[in-house]
Amino acid sequence: MKLKSLLLGGAFAALMSGTALAQVSVKVGVLNDRSGLYADLSGEGSVIAARMAVEDFKAADKGIKVEIVSADHQNKPDVGSTIARQWYDQDGVDLILDVPTSSVALAVNQITREKNKLFINSGAAASDLTGAACSPNTIHWTYDTYALAQGTGGAMVKAGGDSWFFLTADYAFGHALERDTAAIVTKNGGKVVGAVKTPFPGTDFSSFLLQAQASKAKVIGLANAGGDTINSIKQAGEFGIVAGGQKLAGLLVFITDVNALGLQTAQGLVLTESFYWDTNDQTRTWSDRFAKLNNGKKPSMVQAGVYSGLLHYLKAVEATKGKDSATVMAKMKEMPTDDPLFGKGSVRVDGRKMHDMYLFEVKKPSESKGPWDFYKQIAVLPAEQAFKPLSESNCPLVKK
Repeated sequence: MKLKSLLLGGAFAALMSGTALAQVSVKVGVLNDRSGLYADLSGEGSVIAARMAVEDFKAADKGIKVEIVSADHQNKPDVGSTIARQWYDQDGVDLILDVPTSSVALAVNQITREKNKLFINSGAAASDLTGAACSPNTIHWTYDTYALAQGTGGAMVKAGGDSWFFLTADYAFGHALERDTAAIVTKNGGKVVGAVKTPFPGTDFSSFLLQAQASKAKVIGLANAGGDTINSIKQAGEFGIVAGGQKLAGLLVFITDVNALGLQTAQGLVLTESFYWDTNDQTRTWSDRFAKLNNGKKPSMVQAGVYSGLLHYLKAVEATKGKDSATVMAKMKEMPTDDPLFGKGSVRVDGRKMHDMYLFEVKKPSESKGPWDFYKQIAVLPAEQAFKPLSESNCPLVKK
């Protein structure tokens, strides 16, 4: 009898302190490219970021049990769709995170809505996720093609790059990035003199770069990402394109790309990001912890976004004391966002996470003080300027 009352007393104490007995169990799926051209900027690093969010939130201490699973979508919409359906239907996943590759993300966005689960996208870029394809179940967290176009596209036109030729990855992301950048170029008085669609993923960009070179456009816009961007920039160097006076616009360049290219090749590139590890003491401290878990590699903005998004989700689960999708989403849109990586922000009605974006230039080798010291900040794009205003939105959730 005495033992039984001790056990009951211990269980009651644990319940009161919220340490041992989980009141809510959530299952989170990190779905991304773990073996291809986007593995470096998302991949295992995004899983590490998700684990860090659970640890920093002290979920277990707050009565929330979190299980994290992961899978490789191989940049294929059919593979990503199959995994998402299995996760939701059979494996009890409540939330999917990351999902680079816009064609996969748009498919997962639709499935998440059908299954009434939640999707916080950090990896894909297509602004359609908060436009025509917006969903009450999806938040687009880290960046999008509209913000990239505003930043890099707008800056280069204002600096005199008023004629453009695009190399465009032939799938949803590339098409959206070319569309949004071309709109900014023409709005600022520039013109698009040509464009060519490139296979995705690609390895040999020679013939496309020669077309761009022959166009005499002042700017060659690279509407691609990851390994495709790295290969395009390297091959452009071999053809002497920049030496010949044309400029390359890396419309989506990640810090992992710059690391792969090296400063000698990447120096002078202008790019737009929402996160840089060396911004302040908080980002530096977190990024140092992350690098120790990620083979010494600093985080990309995609990986930082996975951390930030999951942290906000867990805050909403704690506040609502449950995981009902509609209730948690309403709370995530109601509560301001605040974390050490992105600072203060909010989630709009269309699912767009609002925070500042930054325009950077890649340093010359002589300017860098050490490993991963790659960027110098040129400008800050306030959130309201960086992302498409609701007044121009074609998202059905936005009441006009």
